[in-house]
Amino acid sequence: MLKFVDLKQETPQKRDTQKRRDDFNEIYNEFINTKAKEQSSRCSQCGVPFCQIHCPLSNNIPDWLKLTAEGRLEEAYELSQSTNNMPEVCGRICPQDRLCEGNCVIEQSGHGTVTIGSIEKYITDTAWEKGWVKPVKVKKELKQSVGIIGAGPAGLACAEELRKSGFQVTIYDRYDRPGGLLIYGIPNFKLEKFVVERRTKLLKESGIKFVQNFEVGKDKSLYQLKKEHDSILISTGVYKAREIEVTGHNLRNIFPAMEFLTASNRKGLGDKVELFDNGTLNAEGKNIVVIGGGDTAMDCVRTAVRQKAKSVKCLYRRDRENMPGSAREVGNAIEEGVEFLWLSSPKKFLGKEKVEEVIVDKMILGEPDSSGRKTPVIRPGSEFRLQADLVIKSLGFDPENLPKLFDASELAVSQWGTIKIDLQTMQTNLDGVFAAGDIVRGASLVVWAIRDGRDAAAQIEKYLKAKAEKSFKAA
Repeated sequence: MLKFVDLKQETPQKRDTQKRRDDFNEIYNEFINTKAKEQSSRCSQCGVPFCQIHCPLSNNIPDWLKLTAEGRLEEAYELSQSTNNMPEVCGRICPQDRLCEGNCVIEQSGHGTVTIGSIEKYITDTAWEKGWVKPVKVKKELKQSVGIIGAGPAGLACAEELRKSGFQVTIYDRYDRPGGLLIYGIPNFKLEKFVVERRTKLLKESGIKFVQNFEVGKDKSLYQLKKEHDSILISTGVYKAREIEVTGHNLRNIFPAMEFLTASNRKGLGDKVELFDNGTLNAEGKNIVVIGGGDTAMDCVRTAVRQKAKSVKCLYRRDRENMPGSAREVGNAIEEGVEFLWLSSPKKFLGKEKVEEVIVDKMILGEPDSSGRKTPVIRPGSEFRLQADLVIKSLGFDPENLPKLFDASELAVSQWGTIKIDLQTMQTNLDGVFAAGDIVRGASLVVWAIRDGRDAAAQIEKYLKAKAEKSFKAA
C-alpha cells in the first residue's frame, strides 16, 4: 500500500472518441488485473477515510482497496457487496468526482485520486464472471409479506434486504421490465442493460416476485394492496418533467428528456417504438437543442450524438463551474462533439406547428440564491436565434400526484408533492406504509436511492417484528 508517491493515477482507457460516437457501448475499457492491483495499492489507508465518509452507503472503500491490492478479489467483493446491493451499477454511474474520489485524501494532497469507481466495477464484474455472485439463501422463511411499489434502485435494494431476513416480497411496477430509471432512463454507454437484467434475474432467483405492467390506483388501490400485505413500501421515484413556461412551449417536437431517453433505450432493448420508428424521437440528421445542465441533460446530448444528429447544442443558464451535473460527464460530451452554450436561456420557441427555432437570451450571474449559486439574470439586448428540429427539456423532475394516482387521498405529501415520512421510522401517516428514495427526497442519485431502500428495509423489519410479537401475545 501507500504507493501513491511512486504510482500515478490511472483510469481505464476510454475508447476512441470517433468509435464510441458510433455505438452505445460503454466508453471505458476494462481494467486488467495488474492495473486494478496497482491503482488499489495507491490508497493511503488514512486514519479518517474521507472517501468512505462521503459515500452515501458508507462503503468500506479502504479495506476493499487493500484486499484488491493483495489479489484477494473474492474477499474484496464480499466486503463491497455487504454495504451495497448494486456495486456494479454504482461503479459505472456514480458521480465519483463529487463523492468518494473527489474527497480522497491523496487527491487533496495533489497526487491524484485513487480511481475508486473503476476498481469497484472491476471487482464486481470479476465476481459475476467467476460465479461468486449468488442468489439470497433464506435460512428461515417467514409468513409476513411486503409489497413494494416501484422496481427502481430503492425498491430493489429494500426487497433484497427484506428477503435476506426471510420475508415474502412482491414488487409491483408499471413498466414491462424491472429496473426503473436504470433500465429506461440511463443510456447504454453509461450502463449496459445486461448489467441491470442479470441483477433483477438474481433477485427473482432469490424468491422475490415481480408483477410488471401493474398500476396502483388502476389495477388495485393502495388500500387493496395494504390488505394483501403486512407492510407496503412506496418507492416510485419522480418522473413528472418540469415544464418551461415560455411562448411556443406547446409546439410539436418539444419533448421531456425521459421520453427521448426511454425511446432510445427501448430501441436498444429490441422493442418497437412508434415515435422513434417514424422519426419523431430519432435525432438522426436533426439540429438538436437540449435545455438543462444536469446528468440527464448529458445523457440526452450524448444519446443524440450517437443517433447521428446534424448538430447538438446544450443550453445552460449558468456557467460551466456552476453546472449541477458531473464534470466528468460534461468532459465526455465535449469530447464527443456537443456544443455547450453557457449562460444561455430559452426565451421563445418559434414555428408554425412544430418547433423550428429557439430564441435565446444571454445571461449574467448576479447575487447568490438560497442554494448558494449565483442567480442568472438576462443580459439586455443579447438575444440570438438557434435552428432546432427537436428540443429536449431536461429541467428536472417533480413527483406525480400519488394520493390521486393511488386512490389514497389520506396519504400525506409535502408542499413539493413528495411523500411525508417520519424521518426516524420512514413510515408515512398510514400505518404500515413506508416510503423511500426520490419520492421522499426529490430527484437525486442512484446511490442515495439504494441507501434509502436499505434503511427502509431495516425499519420495515423492525415494524413487522413488533407486529408479529403483538399478534403472538394477543393469541
